[in-house]
Amino acid sequence: MRLIRLLLFLAVVAAFAASIPAFFPSLIWQMPKAGADLATADAARGAYLFAMAGCAGCHTRKGGTPLAGGREIASPFGVFVSPNITPDAATGIGGWTEADFIRAMTLGLSPDERHYYPAFPYVSYTRMTPDDLRDLWAYLKTIPPVTGRTGGHRLAFPYSFRPGLGLWKLLFLEPGRYRPDPGKSRNWNRGAYIVTGPAHCGECHTRRNILGGLRNSVRLAGAPDYGDGKTKIGGAPNITPHKAKGIGGWSLEEIVFALQTGVTPAGDVLGGEMEEVVTNVTSKLTDADRRTIAEYLRSVPPKALE
Repeated sequence: MRLIRLLLFLAVVAAFAASIPAFFPSLIWQMPKAGADLATADAARGAYLFAMAGCAGCHTRKGGTPLAGGREIASPFGVFVSPNITPDAATGIGGWTEADFIRAMTLGLSPDERHYYPAFPYVSYTRMTPDDLRDLWAYLKTIPPVTGRTGGHRLAFPYSFRPGLGLWKLLFLEPGRYRPDPGKSRNWNRGAYIVTGPAHCGECHTRRNILGGLRNSVRLAGAPDYGDGKTKIGGAPNITPHKAKGIGGWSLEEIVFALQTGVTPAGDVLGGEMEEVVTNVTSKLTDADRRTIAEYLRSVPPKALE
């Protein structure tokens, strides 16, 4: 009897989840019109946004061809395998339109309406502006196509039940681009946009609940169980200005320097996956953008995990 109830529940969830795009009318403005002129997009800006968003790190297997996918991402829910995002028509995103790309980035939906798992951080990418998304797409179209299929995710039930992600999105996805705070400076808003949007810092530095949603009550306060909960990768540290647990003792200049070089105020180096982030992401940003990130991080509420 319990099994029947469970199957009925999952059937309802699947049917409900299939219509999930209809629940996000706030994103209609963000979808480009048919026949949008790609010539107006700036691929050079897109290359900068590509670095900011950390695309290369997740979509390149260790020792593999850049952006051909296959990187395994361990989590408490199982192992996710990143896809090929080169413009290869058969195994990559070569058959996508600009609209397909924007839907994927902002709604976590594939061109054939399948839900993407939030290991792909569309929960943050949805904050990106339409112009930034179009520029990023223009850059991705310039990358040489690579033919290469990747393996599937290895997830246990119920996480393997992909249609259930529709319900997950209703709980944890808040679609819509970043809205500047008029009470804050231009630099602060730029830093907030980068951290909460393309750079998706909170995706790693915020602990998740049992369903995989971000615990925003302790946003940026670290995730010591980051990874699969078994592999010792050091977790993701607290990056709020908490004096004892976070970076409250770091000056703005020290944060900027750490983002550029990976060297902390104590003379240590940022290790683990953050070493890769510094190499591929924050060191490639302009000094002005690193400073806006530092300004924003110093302003968020200091938090410590219980």
